[in-house]
Amino acid sequence: MATLTVMTWNVQNLFPVGHPEGPASRAEYRARVRALAAVIDEVGPDVLALQEVGPVEVLVDLSDACAMDFDNRLVGIPDARGIRVGLLSPRRLSNRRDVQALPPGVLPVQARDPRHDDPTTTDNEALTATTGRGILSATVRAARRKVTIVTCHLKSKLITYPPLRSPFGPTRFAPRDEGERLRHAGYAVLRRTAEAMTCRSLLDQVLTPEGAEPGTGIGTGRVTPVVLLGDLNDEPRAATTQIIQGPGGSEIDFRSGSGFQRSDRGDGYRMWNLSRLLPPDGPQATRVYRGRGELIDHVFASQTLVNPDNIPTVEVVAATPLPSMGDDPTVPVSAPTDHAAVVATFTL
Repeated sequence: MATLTVMTWNVQNLFPVGHPEGPASRAEYRARVRALAAVIDEVGPDVLALQEVGPVEVLVDLSDACAMDFDNRLVGIPDARGIRVGLLSPRRLSNRRDVQALPPGVLPVQARDPRHDDPTTTDNEALTATTGRGILSATVRAARRKVTIVTCHLKSKLITYPPLRSPFGPTRFAPRDEGERLRHAGYAVLRRTAEAMTCRSLLDQVLTPEGAEPGTGIGTGRVTPVVLLGDLNDEPRAATTQIIQGPGGSEIDFRSGSGFQRSDRGDGYRMWNLSRLLPPDGPQATRVYRGRGELIDHVFASQTLVNPDNIPTVEVVAATPLPSMGDDPTVPVSAPTDHAAVVATFTL
């Protein structure tokens, strides 16, 4: 029986030597790439989704360090820092889609204080109509089926503040006062919510019956294999995560009489979060913030890939014990990355 193994991993600022946020030496860079490759080789994924990668050259270096042959590589649209999502696979990646514009009907959201706008223009630069990092989608073939893979990296929960003086100065991680903190904390939630809606809009397009308007009809999730992987920067029950899940009323639940045990109209558009399948005796967190484990990296799948008669396996794997992170992501850590990976295997 054919299977498809997918892996999603935030590899924390994977930049080459010479980049301002890259490693200090070639030896340090090679050691980090080898540590990441060792975990990837142990898993042996058919599709690897990465977050926080730099230019495509780092994907080439990482794939060269792996025993697996990741000849097919894609990188998404970068944010202002130059980090983006990427896809690697030994299988052909086709039907590429890059999405950054917020979906129709969603107005631009506030991303910073207006006082930081350029006074020489009339543009309202405090608003943004795009996601910070592009959402990347492609298809792979497995068992003669075309599987759509979507990967994303939503706005961080870590609050950042614009430079105090020059607009080209360094980003701050400490506010001037409580008013600035509360505003930028709110802006981050607004941006992450808009980005979750953008992901969901793309999923709706993929799951819409041919000839119908996006998001209408009963949806094709019962026959269309779709997987979304990424760092959502929110836990399973967060509102943003629920937006990506789609229609409510059914989550993975093996109790008799649960909504998962029977079909309903929402199944054609619903995406199931595989976090409920994590083994209870295994790791449950993909990042540690101030000593508290968080599950913020996720794998979602459409009904044809996850249903009472076809249950995938899922686990959290890490290169080393996760470091505890604070509010300043520039503080160096000894681990190859501050995230664990999530791995899921589907039966096709």
